Amino acid sequence: MAIIVNKDKIQDYIGKETGVSDWFKIDQERINAFADVTLDHQFIHVDPEKAAKTPFGTTIAHGFLTLSMAPYLMADAAIGLEGAVMGINYGSDKVRFMSPVKVDSEIRARSKLLSVSEKPGNRFLLKTELTMEIKGEERPALIAEWLTMQVLAG
Repeated sequence: MAIIVNKDKIQDYIGKETGVSDWFKIDQERINAFADVTLDHQFIHVDPEKAAKTPFGTTIAHGFLTLSMAPYLMADAAIGLEGAVMGINYGSDKVRFMSPVKVDSEIRARSKLLSVSEKPGNRFLLKTELTMEIKGEERPALIAEWLTMQVLAG
């Protein structure tokens, strides 16, 4: 479950881990669906026979598929502000794909608040370090500085 805090206390969480999501399986059906949506049908993602002959030994998820799971996985791992009426994906300052996510692997998100900036209009820009871990792997799938804008009622 996400941590929800008052805007006056959010600064207390900078530099701290705010949560870890549950594990989520990345199966071939999801990889194929992502390939169809993005029109990225490179064999390493969608052809198990050809992919078996690569150093990975199997198909792998698109890096952007792994990144695109952030909103879902971070829903329970990220910090939020009391009274927020919406959160808006504001982009990323940095994304690094560290390790491939092999088909049928499980991933999860780990969140650490890096900074908070108050903006006009009762808005707060949060920068979060997102680490997408792969179950059983030492290196994460990706590390990103993810930006979200939280808009408070009022």
